[in-house]
Amino acid sequence: MIGIKVSFIESVDEIDASVWNSLVGRYPFLSHQFMSILERSGVTGQGTGWITQHCVVFRGDKLIALMPLYEKYHSFGEYVFDQTWAEAYSRYGFDYFPKIVSSIPYTPITGPRLCLAKDENERELIDLITQEIKVRSKALDGSSFHLLFAESSLNTSFDGVTDFTRKAVHFQWFNRSFNSFNDFLSTFNSRKRKLVKKERKKVVDAGICFEVLSGQDITFDHWQIFYKFYVLTYAKRSGHGGYLNKSFFELLSELMAGNLVLVLAKREGRYIAGALNFKDDKALYGRYWGCIEEHECLHFEACYYQGIEYCIQNGLDRFDPGVQGEHKIQRGFEPIYTYSNHWIRDDAFRLAIANAVEREGPYIEEYFDDTSTLVPFKQEE
Repeated sequence: MIGIKVSFIESVDEIDASVWNSLVGRYPFLSHQFMSILERSGVTGQGTGWITQHCVVFRGDKLIALMPLYEKYHSFGEYVFDQTWAEAYSRYGFDYFPKIVSSIPYTPITGPRLCLAKDENERELIDLITQEIKVRSKALDGSSFHLLFAESSLNTSFDGVTDFTRKAVHFQWFNRSFNSFNDFLSTFNSRKRKLVKKERKKVVDAGICFEVLSGQDITFDHWQIFYKFYVLTYAKRSGHGGYLNKSFFELLSELMAGNLVLVLAKREGRYIAGALNFKDDKALYGRYWGCIEEHECLHFEACYYQGIEYCIQNGLDRFDPGVQGEHKIQRGFEPIYTYSNHWIRDDAFRLAIANAVEREGPYIEEYFDDTSTLVPFKQEE
């Protein structure tokens, strides 16, 4: 491909924000602002295990393609779990790390991973980029390359240049032109509809009300309160204060206010819980939660029902609340497949891991089928 150069950059700020964003579009987690916030807050970079090596492709002086890329020295914050692969390497006296990962740090949200300028040939650029990533992996003495949570079309495009695809199941809510939350509930069978109404009533009966804030309506004081919730909840659940620091949230409020929706719960005149969501023009993305009081069904209301109401009121197509949780199904979230593509440099480990992934495939498909039968909606005649 004459005149084309593939490079790896150590900071997104090496590329002008308007140029970067012209390829990315509206997806917030790959925006120049979000990637820069990760770096500037220090939640990626030296000492974090996430070393920025974004892949950029130029034709002459024009940026024609980009892919988020990191050298990884652990598997935390990825949500595609490969710890058993790393353990296998260790048992045989080999190093699994570093590896190269195309991912959004700490963000298990499906979306674009390869962004191209208009009229560029995706097939040719995928081949070229993957070739350069493999060369870089060998130079690092790295074990592998992983493309995580790519859109299904990109997953298919990478089939020919990676060794295997791994599937997982997440749960999302879809807006079928609902006019109100009650309109949405009308699609439920009677028993499940009563359950949701009962859960919402428990929150009301506990004297809890909600403020749904976006943009500049989220003040400095709101951020201080929410960050306290986030840290305390992470500490209680995981024994540490979370992957993200105060600087990360402060930079979010400064640089990405228009992409944020903060749900705050209040009881007896004080805030007791909060859920922070991102948005673009099509979707709402649930990301962070915290509380200082435990109340029955409060998490469901703040993290799910308030988000669904926001989507309906603002005409958003879907709500992606993140990973895990069959408990989402009876509240109207439906199973979907998510994908990851993997290339393993060593022949023996490649075969062993590919066989393991092949064996787990039927169980993933069975899980998808089983959870699909649990959705709360009325059965079609």
